[in-house]
Amino acid sequence: MLSDSERSSTARVIPPARPRKLAKVPFVELADGRVQGVVSSGSDIERVYVSSVAAGSFEFACSTNNNRPCGGAHGMFCKHIRSLISEAVVQYGAERVARHLRVDVAEADAPSITAAMDQARPPQGDNTAAAPVFSRFLHHLAYLELPPTTAPLPEMQWFPPTRSVV
Repeated sequence: MLSDSERSSTARVIPPARPRKLAKVPFVELADGRVQGVVSSGSDIERVYVSSVAAGSFEFACSTNNNRPCGGAHGMFCKHIRSLISEAVVQYGAERVARHLRVDVAEADAPSITAAMDQARPPQGDNTAAAPVFSRFLHHLAYLELPPTTAPLPEMQWFPPTRSVV
């Protein structure tokens, strides 16, 4: 049976759990059985990392936008993945992120979700998801070039509302 979004030409827009700052993690999504997104580098303004964590196995991957491996992702989650999980919780809510990742935690918050996944000693995966994730991020950036409008753009749900339009 098809879901509502599969039967219609538009997907339901879910408001963010809380507004978030986009400078550190400009793009985060729950898609393809993963939490995945783009995380800004703390040391180089022109570098971003494409990070992901798979649901269930917690297999993780992190690489730069030009496919170089992350120096901090050696057998454990790097700071980029930790930032990604934290911002996913802000964007989607802790319960939804934990449910998506299939993490069983008593108290759903970003540190508890990350700690539960750390305890499982997840394997480091390959970076095959990086190219499509980065491509979707660049596609969303193209919307910044559109003229301002008050009409809804469903694909823009990852941008937090900054003000009300009357």
